[in-house]
Amino acid sequence: MRIRGAVLEEIGRPRPFADSRPISVCDLELDPPGPGELLVRIEAAGLCHSDLSVVDGNRVRPVPMLLGHEAAGRVEARGAGVSDVAVGDRVVMTFLPRCGECAGCAADGRMPCSAGSAANNEGVLLGGGRRLSRGGDSVHHHLGVSGFATHAVVDRRSVVTVGDDVPPEIAAVLGCAVLTGGGAVLNAAHPAPGDSIMVVGLGGVGMAAVLAAVSLGYGDVIGVDAMPEKLSTATELGATAVLTPTELAARGVRADVVVEAAGNARAFETAVAATAPGGTTVTVGLPSPDARSAISPLALVAEARTIVGSYLGSAVPSRDIPIYAQMWREGRLPVEKLVSSCITLDEINRGMDELADGHAIRQVVVFD
Repeated sequence: MRIRGAVLEEIGRPRPFADSRPISVCDLELDPPGPGELLVRIEAAGLCHSDLSVVDGNRVRPVPMLLGHEAAGRVEARGAGVSDVAVGDRVVMTFLPRCGECAGCAADGRMPCSAGSAANNEGVLLGGGRRLSRGGDSVHHHLGVSGFATHAVVDRRSVVTVGDDVPPEIAAVLGCAVLTGGGAVLNAAHPAPGDSIMVVGLGGVGMAAVLAAVSLGYGDVIGVDAMPEKLSTATELGATAVLTPTELAARGVRADVVVEAAGNARAFETAVAATAPGGTTVTVGLPSPDARSAISPLALVAEARTIVGSYLGSAVPSRDIPIYAQMWREGRLPVEKLVSSCITLDEINRGMDELADGHAIRQVVVFD
């Protein structure tokens, strides 16, 4: 079938992307779903730093690639062997499918799936191969989803069903920002009652971590970011204190749990330094592969502190997404507050500029 999607043509074009236009919105051919796959009509897709990191070259992926990994939509067709998802179901995409058989899948979310990671690196679906083409040439899938398009064919293991009562833009954000930020708190940090929680870097993932910490009623929740408007938003979300990195260093504030969600080496150093004795630093940001940080090993030993790396919030999506959806239904997790704007697919290059400039929390592409 013919679809319309946003294809990254070349990595590393100069800013502003609105002028250099590394992403082309064009027509493509999409094959029918194969065994164990689904055809999904995309309803909404969020812009995330994991998309931007491919555009700017921090994460090198094969091109041309149809971007987008945080998305939700309706199932329109099922491939052979799929019986537990119905046509018409609303599904949330997850960008790291789980094969259910490897050592990573046996680690209860702590480790990525090795087969899913390999497929993502190659730009193919978990079951193998590509379903996208343009002019007879194959187009790579982004993280098994390629959600910046009117339709997608995905592996069954790349989706989780949610109820019709969860709006598409909410459902989309559950699949990455909430899964990663919320999971950094719930799955990786394991805070005790009364523990203070600090979040360094208040983008979509960081704000989701703030939301989760506030909703679960631990101790103080502290937001740290260099941009005043993001500090104001964190306060609106319920943070008990907000600080710039400079204010944090000057005041010497520390917390029992510190989540680093900025994705750069300096933010990681800031998060480690702000972790209280006996506390835990959880890093979920994805900096450039050549980034390096300097920390004191003695401080870790002398203060009995822990550093935890957490990919996708150490999540098991089939377990965790329904939990977050229910928290949203109960009014405990107002995910809609993470959506800073809704845009069209044709605005995708400008949207990447907004993301790179740090002005947006979550822009969501909304399809008719």
